[in-house]
Amino acid sequence: MPTARLLHKVTGFALAACLLAPTAAAGEGAQRFLVATANPHATRAAGEIIRLGGSAVDAAIAAQLALTLVEPQSSGIGGGAFMLHYDAETGNVAAYDGRETAPAAATPDMFLDADGEPLGFHEAAVGGLAVGVPGVLRMLALAHGDHGRLSWARAFEPAIVLASVGFPVSPRLHALIAADEHLGRFAAARGYFHDDAGAPLAVGRKRINRELAATLRAVAVRGVRAFYEGDIARDIVDAVRGAEGNPGRMSMADLALYEAKARLPVCAPYRSWRICGMPPPSSGGLTSLQILGILSHFDLTALDPNSAAAVHLVAQASRLAYADRNAYIGDSDFVAVPMTQMLDSAYLAARAALISENRDMGPAEPGVFGDRAEAPPMAIGAEGASTTHFVIVDPWGDVVSMTSSIESVFGSRLMVRGFLLNNQLTDFAFRPTREGHAAANQAGPGRRPRSSMAPTIVFDDEGRLSLAVGSPGGARIIPYVVKAILGVLDWGLDAQDAIALANHTNLNGATALEAGTALEDIAADLEAMGHEVVMRKLTSGLHAIMATPGGLFGGADPRREGLVHGE
Repeated sequence: MPTARLLHKVTGFALAACLLAPTAAAGEGAQRFLVATANPHATRAAGEIIRLGGSAVDAAIAAQLALTLVEPQSSGIGGGAFMLHYDAETGNVAAYDGRETAPAAATPDMFLDADGEPLGFHEAAVGGLAVGVPGVLRMLALAHGDHGRLSWARAFEPAIVLASVGFPVSPRLHALIAADEHLGRFAAARGYFHDDAGAPLAVGRKRINRELAATLRAVAVRGVRAFYEGDIARDIVDAVRGAEGNPGRMSMADLALYEAKARLPVCAPYRSWRICGMPPPSSGGLTSLQILGILSHFDLTALDPNSAAAVHLVAQASRLAYADRNAYIGDSDFVAVPMTQMLDSAYLAARAALISENRDMGPAEPGVFGDRAEAPPMAIGAEGASTTHFVIVDPWGDVVSMTSSIESVFGSRLMVRGFLLNNQLTDFAFRPTREGHAAANQAGPGRRPRSSMAPTIVFDDEGRLSLAVGSPGGARIIPYVVKAILGVLDWGLDAQDAIALANHTNLNGATALEAGTALEDIAADLEAMGHEVVMRKLTSGLHAIMATPGGLFGGADPRREGLVHGE
């Protein structure tokens, strides 16, 4: 469709719905379809596409493009994503990998300073050095080719309209702009996120993004190559390589050669259910399945989810799984990840036997898998306000569970043609070796950094959809998702109540409890068991959809500003 006709067609596209001010959401039920995203505009955009006859993948495109505009701190077309897709007709589960890749000029020591010491996080993250080749658009194009029902361009329409007419700045976006110390470093981001007086955009201020509208229009009309080749690609490379103080290494060839990949999901039993997640380069699937496999040896149904006994058991299982994660998981296209051994039932039973029900084990050691037994633990990235997750079930019963990110809040702070570029390469190990051992997650040409993103789909013992779930949260994504799964499967909660459960995490270190929740009452009990307890803000962004005999039921995390909607 010619550009002029496309713009004419979309101008009246659900305009009233797009302009509604964001509102907080509770759970919602539906019979025909259901969408849960981190922002009302994205939820409505996805719903409009489904009402036009679109599939879950078509709706996912609409949701992601809308989130690029209204939740720029978290994800967007300048970043990457992982998608799980369930095809109800065939029963097939597919894993789509749109993770960013390191440029051809990347080296294992790229995050070391002149003295051979790791750079500080923001030294590496802000600017061009940590920008990976964005993968989300190629991934969406790959999934659309397999499962799209509408044209590629049609799914772009809601976001083009919204970018053209503007959206009101939400309280969350305003607060994050105001809190960020680095947005002012580069002119494009400084000018977009602040008013003429240099103040953070006020709550309710209408923000129009004509540059993004033009970018989306080009990709809608000319296809995904319009992003990876030509003028848009050139502007991306110029921004990365020209970033003052911290230039990157990306080339036009890196963009042109990027490939999204369809991979086999990792699936394993948990009690009577079958759970599927993302394989490497994400650690989300393997690590969450290890935690659940270890916990299957304990009767959690007899415990209150907010009890010290329950939190203790989850923390111990998490210690063991994170020890394996840090030692063995990297980009499986470059390193051998022992996935089968890590999920072996006998191995998980042996790991469960290491757990005392009344005493914290302290830092766990990784399991022994051949010649990688001595691999040193890798650093765990910090949690930020970035990343997003959404879930969609369409009228045909197909499901998308997708986690998308630009890494830390506002990514690299480099803005190109209306969107932010990621700083995802900071997910590589900054120290490429330790005590003579190469890191499984070291940087290198074409490598994908290890992720914790954990889009998940759960099936019952007859193979029917039970739950689709995921979350943002950095390395804490995995325990957030596990918490929600346990809430539904073991404690019989609905999706909304499972999401709202207090968060707690253990990444093989301290046991963190969500401040201001009922878990504060069990801190002393955990300390008596030997836990080092810290109270902190644990801001998950869980979104989930349950399939029940009465229909679909969804939940949105009250810690963010999401909306569940369907019909």
